Amino acid sequence: MNPANIAIFDLDHTLLPIDSDYEWGRFLCRIGAVDKTYFEQRNHDFFAQYQAGCLDAREYLEFALGTLAQFSQSQLTTLHQQFMTEVINPLLLPAAYELLARHKDDLIIIITATNRFVTEPIAHALGVQHLIAAQPEISTDGRLTGKLCGNPTSGEGKVEHLNAWLAQHNTTLNSFERSYFYSDSHNDLPLLKLVSHPVATNPNAQLSAHAHIHGWPILKIFND
Repeated sequence: MNPANIAIFDLDHTLLPIDSDYEWGRFLCRIGAVDKTYFEQRNHDFFAQYQAGCLDAREYLEFALGTLAQFSQSQLTTLHQQFMTEVINPLLLPAAYELLARHKDDLIIIITATNRFVTEPIAHALGVQHLIAAQPEISTDGRLTGKLCGNPTSGEGKVEHLNAWLAQHNTTLNSFERSYFYSDSHNDLPLLKLVSHPVATNPNAQLSAHAHIHGWPILKIFND
């Protein structure tokens, strides 16, 4: 690892002005790929729990991954291409690319609680090579099983997964001169408190209050 600094980014409401996981669910409902009434209610309930900071991350992820498991890999590829075209690409805004460009000489990692199936093409579109995301279990024939591998990548889980990723690359967070983490949510306080340069980015009310108290910079890159 040659870069002197590391810049870590949350994805949803940080580099994207939406929640990609929630919008993926809405997309599936809109195109009739899932039972609209049941899925919309479950998706809404989980999203409300996330906003309130009381989401059972494993329960949600296995609900979301269970939905994916009903489709073949070729069907999922086609669905995600449509999702990128219709939902994500119009919201890959210049402000996000400009923020990433500030760290062009740093090691850049996106770390997100959303699963890798949804987020990997988004990270590629943003030009970010390194992604830490909830990992779906994949069967020997290449299909998603609907289960989660390991622990969720949310809250304290982001710290756990980041440290494991860095260890695989023979380094630690303390090896970098500066460590940045950009996030919108109080759910990410465990990692925000760990880095040398936390940045509350498009913060929710709880994170905004915490940032003001502790003198953290507040960055708003999207229009309200």
